[in-house]
Amino acid sequence: MRHFRLLAALCAAITVFTAAPARAALNVVTTVPDLAALTKAVGGEHVQVQALALSSQDPHFVDAKPNLALALNRADLLISIGLDLEIGWLPTLQVGARNPKIQVGGTGFLNASQFPRILEIPPGKVDRSQGDVHPGGNPHYLYDPRQALAVAKGITDRLVQLDAKNADAYRANLAKFTTELEQARAGWEKRLAGLKGAPVIAYHRTTAYLADWLGFETIAFLEPKPGIPPNPAHVAGVLAQGRQRKARMLLVESYYPDTTAKLVASKIPAPLVTIHGGTDFRAGETYIQHINEMVERMEKALAGQGS
Repeated sequence: MRHFRLLAALCAAITVFTAAPARAALNVVTTVPDLAALTKAVGGEHVQVQALALSSQDPHFVDAKPNLALALNRADLLISIGLDLEIGWLPTLQVGARNPKIQVGGTGFLNASQFPRILEIPPGKVDRSQGDVHPGGNPHYLYDPRQALAVAKGITDRLVQLDAKNADAYRANLAKFTTELEQARAGWEKRLAGLKGAPVIAYHRTTAYLADWLGFETIAFLEPKPGIPPNPAHVAGVLAQGRQRKARMLLVESYYPDTTAKLVASKIPAPLVTIHGGTDFRAGETYIQHINEMVERMEKALAGQGS
């Protein structure tokens, strides 16, 4: 009887083992969902990917909760936006994770800001009196699909380095993603051709890469300084400028308060375009779907409709 029970237990264990899905080769954690979406696009079935921040969260401010440190403890690779975007919360999580691989300088840490062309690098010394200015430049480069492609290539190289046996799959995924993104970008640029040279108002300095890509001019920001909430005097000046220049739209990320933006947009008048803060990766959205949804909202605004 004892031998029968042992045999039955062994058979059950084998059944569970063989029925379980194959484990992904790499466990990757990214700071923001756009990076997660890019990693999944090039990593495919060989990576398990999790983003620490939600698309509905301001990536400057994420609670360093224990469950996020646990995710980093199990990670083979941590990918960050860099340029001090996550400076207020990521170092705490890295220390709490107790995972040598994902510390700065380790093979399991990748700062993605080394791959795109960085804009708005301050020429001199930066201090807090200037607001939330990033000394290394503007970190919102993933609003530009051209820069996102450069990041995807950099991520692919690191995946190949960490998991050489699946190198061909990673490179094939990158080629497929490149083709799809470039085809989509051509369509987006055609749909938003009317934005070239157009005056636009934004809430935060997240439009630098969008403007560089699409050719519009950001004439004012609702924040008097980066990270500083709007005040009545500054808002009055932005409104006057918006009316004088006939602003075509006002852009605000979904994680910022929109009361002031709605007021200014209504009084210019100009369509208010609310941009989602990132790819809704947890819901299965891809990077291309995310950018396409943003383009659709801006396209409606160009046609004189709010979004």
